[in-house]
Amino acid sequence: MALGMVMLYSSIMTAKGAHFLMLQGAWSVVGVIACTVMALLDYRWLKKSSIVLLLLSSALLWAVFLPKVGVHVKGSSRWINLWICNFQPSEAAKIVLIVVLAWYGEEFQKHIHTFKRGLMLPLCLAAAIIIPIFLEPDRGTTILLGAVTIVMLLIAGVRWAYLAPPAALGAVALGFVLMHDPVRRARILSWWSPDDHKAGVGYQSWQAMLALGSGGTTGLGLGNGRQKMGFLPEQHTDFILSIVGEEMGVIATIAVVCAFILFIICGVYIAWHSRDVFGLLLGSGITFLVGMQAFINIGVVTSTLPNKGLALPFISYGGSSLLTMLAGTGILLSIARHGRASARREEDLDETDLRSTQYA
Repeated sequence: MALGMVMLYSSIMTAKGAHFLMLQGAWSVVGVIACTVMALLDYRWLKKSSIVLLLLSSALLWAVFLPKVGVHVKGSSRWINLWICNFQPSEAAKIVLIVVLAWYGEEFQKHIHTFKRGLMLPLCLAAAIIIPIFLEPDRGTTILLGAVTIVMLLIAGVRWAYLAPPAALGAVALGFVLMHDPVRRARILSWWSPDDHKAGVGYQSWQAMLALGSGGTTGLGLGNGRQKMGFLPEQHTDFILSIVGEEMGVIATIAVVCAFILFIICGVYIAWHSRDVFGLLLGSGITFLVGMQAFINIGVVTSTLPNKGLALPFISYGGSSLLTMLAGTGILLSIARHGRASARREEDLDETDLRSTQYA
């Protein structure tokens, strides 16, 4: 997050950049408070609120289509106007979906191997969040949440034979929609043949590659990047990693990748050592969400994947995304804290049993 604040100011070294920095700083304070609160609370309270959170999240997602409530930018309706700032409900919906699926996986664990309880009902719950996001339209978040749903259902114990056909059908349907969407089809074609589209649809990706390449091993120096001087659009949001590579070099870029890998390792460890099934699914979902979103963003910046429009967690500009990721991190810390407490209690009980046996 600190790296994101530095690179945000460096990527827009103007009065507008200072304004963005102040907004991101305010969201950081709110996010750290949310992270601290979630870490101190017992994560199991989310089970009792899962349905309420689902209904509230779904209502907010549909509210973006209401006039004078939703904000329509560049052909998409993804934000709600809060007058002070804009809020993106799809970011909060990511955590809500994970909470709902984790609750369902624990509540119906005995029936998770059946077709109805194991597949149909959880897919209906996921659809309540994914469908309005698809209609915004936000294809990148749709793909991300679809992948999160599949992974969480597999961890919960849903059979491959039940999950594979709808997953394949969804992938085919999404591919059909993308190829019949002029904007998305153009992005895919520009990714497939970047040299032919570097002056048009693929301009942003091409400039990002130039930024990464010009940085070399150690970079041009903080603040000395050239691509931010009007060449690379939206350099402070989805493509901020290219500015990191240009100004701080491939060493810093690899360090960012390693930081996300370390985050994933820690998240998997926390989920594996959780005290219950709900913690296992919740921790796994949050870890996969952060890791998968980072993977997609890095893939887009390096032209490994077509342009999706997903933020780099903790680093890209965007208050809603930062708040969501920090809240999710707080939940992970809560799972870890209660997992350690449960382990200590088990050790104490084992020692008590051993002493009782020795005394007997």
